[in-house]
Amino acid sequence: MKIRINNIFQKTTLLCLTIAILILFFGCKKEPKEDGIISPITGSRTEFTLDSLYLYAQEIYLWNDALPSYGAFAPREKYAHIASEINAVNNELFDLSQFKINEKTKLPYEYRGLLNPKYSYIETNYKQNAKATLSASVVQNSGIIVNHIDNVTYLYIPSFPQLNTLRNDLDNIFIDIAKQKPTTMVIDLRYNRGGYIETAEYLANLIASSKLNGKIMYVESFNSTLSAGKAKILKHQPYLDINGNYVKINGRQATMADIDFSEKGNTYYFDKKGQLESVKNIYFITSGSTASASELLISLFKPYYKAKLVGQKTFGKPVGFFPIEIDKYSIYLSSFLLKNAVGWFDYFDGMEPNIAVDLSISPNLGDPEEEGLKNILRDLEINKTSLSATNRKKYSGGSQHYNKTWNSDKEIPLIEKRLKLTLGIKTPKTQ
Repeated sequence: MKIRINNIFQKTTLLCLTIAILILFFGCKKEPKEDGIISPITGSRTEFTLDSLYLYAQEIYLWNDALPSYGAFAPREKYAHIASEINAVNNELFDLSQFKINEKTKLPYEYRGLLNPKYSYIETNYKQNAKATLSASVVQNSGIIVNHIDNVTYLYIPSFPQLNTLRNDLDNIFIDIAKQKPTTMVIDLRYNRGGYIETAEYLANLIASSKLNGKIMYVESFNSTLSAGKAKILKHQPYLDINGNYVKINGRQATMADIDFSEKGNTYYFDKKGQLESVKNIYFITSGSTASASELLISLFKPYYKAKLVGQKTFGKPVGFFPIEIDKYSIYLSSFLLKNAVGWFDYFDGMEPNIAVDLSISPNLGDPEEEGLKNILRDLEINKTSLSATNRKKYSGGSQHYNKTWNSDKEIPLIEKRLKLTLGIKTPKTQ
């Protein structure tokens, strides 16, 4: 299910905008004891935006239990005086993200040493996502690379683009891999900052044995307010189908308050793809750039395979998002944890490598003498004296969608686009 929430304010005049927001907050204020919401019903456009960010965070933010009351946080008093509205909103988001403390690190979960959260972020609806800036200079070799070395198959994949741009290439690659019957897969994720979760899932189903069919792959776990269906403010966000159309429930328009946020409704299972059945061990080559959906790929295999990380500690991002529209902004608050089949998710500070290796800044990817792969072959006690890199194959496929990598500024956000409605309504499947 692909959710793309239309900007519900841009299609109106400023007067209609003001009226709509007044209605929103008046509705919230009717039941202060039940909702715990006390906010003014008059004010400027900026003040309403600041209020709205707090009110949505109070219900949908992953760590909403740590947020102070509206009165104590006082968004208007703290931020409305800031000259630039986007700066005011970003400052508020940062402060909201710093309340919940990770007891292991004694720092906020969203701390990253900068004046912006580690995970949550904001986009202006009229600008291109700055996080999606592409750069071909990050790695020497772009595109997917495969090498077969004895009973080991090496696979380098730079990112997880939309599945429909990559599915055919992956299918063809794994037809060839299945013929080799490798017992060990090496998945090189050193530059893979993430991307579409369904693409990472598809790769997992190509690698996994059919014996895992029906077993839990991972679970998306939302806060107690969402999972109990008590996020009433979401009724102001329309629910759209994969084609961007409104969905009706009992004659009314469905909203995001109709989504099933329970763990049961957001558990995903293995569903074997392809013919590869021989893999027993999986190695992952990682770095500080390995993030988001790439870390999920590692996590979901840990309960079922002897999985080792080689290289450097990963970025550390076991959370995902869904977008909320507030005036001219799309808000991405950390909204759910990504748990594997045994409930593990605690890699906020990154996953430590089993074999620490200083990786080259300009590696010859897939070469048995490259430091990451060399250490894996050493760990497997494979003699490389008779091996060369002549078996390497680079799959460019003419695809500009995945034959590039993302810049080093930020990991690619893991956004859930398949949220399901309750009330037995079936939602379309994503490709």
